Amino acid sequence: MADYILVLDEGTTSTRAMLFAADGALVAQAQEPLTQHYPQSGWVEHDPREIWDKSLACAQAVIAKVGGAASIACIGITNQRETVVAWDNATGEPLTNAIVWQDRRTEPLCAQLRDAGHEGEVQRRTGLLLDPYFSGTKMRWMLDNVPEVRSAAERGTLAFGTVESWLTFKLTGGRAHISDASNASRTLLLGLEDAQFDEGLCHLLGVPLSALPGVVDMAGPLAMTDPALLGRAIPITGLVGDQQAATIGQGCLAPGQTKATYGTGAFVLTCQGAAIPRSTHRLLGTVLTQIEGARTYAIEGSVFVAGSLVQWLRDSLGIVQVAEETEALARSIPDSGGVVIVPALTGLGAPHWQAEARGVIAGLSFASGKAHLARAALEAMAHQTHDLATAFAADGAAWQTLRIDGGMAANDWMAQDLADMLGITVERPGFVETTGLGAAMLAATGAGLYPSLDVAAEAMRGELAKFTPNLAAGVREERLMRWRKALAAA
Repeated sequence: MADYILVLDEGTTSTRAMLFAADGALVAQAQEPLTQHYPQSGWVEHDPREIWDKSLACAQAVIAKVGGAASIACIGITNQRETVVAWDNATGEPLTNAIVWQDRRTEPLCAQLRDAGHEGEVQRRTGLLLDPYFSGTKMRWMLDNVPEVRSAAERGTLAFGTVESWLTFKLTGGRAHISDASNASRTLLLGLEDAQFDEGLCHLLGVPLSALPGVVDMAGPLAMTDPALLGRAIPITGLVGDQQAATIGQGCLAPGQTKATYGTGAFVLTCQGAAIPRSTHRLLGTVLTQIEGARTYAIEGSVFVAGSLVQWLRDSLGIVQVAEETEALARSIPDSGGVVIVPALTGLGAPHWQAEARGVIAGLSFASGKAHLARAALEAMAHQTHDLATAFAADGAAWQTLRIDGGMAANDWMAQDLADMLGITVERPGFVETTGLGAAMLAATGAGLYPSLDVAAEAMRGELAKFTPNLAAGVREERLMRWRKALAAA
């Protein structure tokens, strides 16, 4: 009896395999760190071989824990979005390092396209802005700057893909070159109303359409693994970008329902149903689900630095030994002592979109200590989220409640601070790693274990903790005033 759903959750700083039971219970997991490569300021890369080798090793490890592949019903894959891999589809080998979503090297190309007047049409077609964050300009940079990529394009053997596409290609022994609609909608190359990548958008960015994967549903019989890899051929029945996966895992499938994931970055999505989002406040429109060809959409705000700020405090400044210490430090003082951190370490995302902005620590005095810096770092999460909430409301998508997840969401102090600064109830599931859970829901639906994604979400979601606002309005406004002043300096 095939009992379990295997999820590969390939993130920015680690990759892992998770086994879920059909009721959403986590049965087993294995995790490996991913090496971050920083060749120049603003550049971020991963080794595609390392992504593949460690993902496969994690999958094999959890399968061994349950006695072999006979117990695996299906596979779901979720991944860091916008990160681009280039490989040779004849040899199956990568041609260069992957360019990670955080990378800012393509800002000159984005500026050139903006200056030429293309951003309005690109946003109308794709829901996205011309920013280095998205995949298409990364592909163009590889073509222009990596001879091996250009040569493969000339030979007709070049394959581009985001990480789920790369993993699917490798898992199927090179038989499937596909991308799901959620990841494809983050490339600048797929119109929100289009079934496949658009030739005109490819021409605008200088990316050959022939090198791109076919766009497929996010749930269904999508591909079969090479039996030599995992012990038998297992169906891949779910593919989804990590933020859409978290939205699904939070059960935000009805218009107006909103989730925020606090991982390496922070990402807020509000379900829009079948309505295509049209933001006038520099938010993004993106595909939330596509099943049997039918799409739902979300409006999204992306913050580039969240948990990575705490990682920086730990690894570069040595203020904490482990991230969890920030909660005790924040509680140890009544306020931040006027210290404000603007975490623009890789530019500012929504709703500001300032690629050249850099981080600021303001309000320092001789009285400032590590507790003040730790608290200011956590407060920055609520400040950035408040900026997003303002933009969402201006676009007609005001939040009634906010469902949070991701590694930082386990911090009770931060969860309460979000409720206080937003003035709304914040809900947190008992199982905060909803990215993997959402991928499991999709895979279970695609494998026929549940008749619909709504039913899967209802059956597999767990209990909730709730945080309600408890802060004087005057305190909120004083903090926001200091935040805006520091933000202007960034």
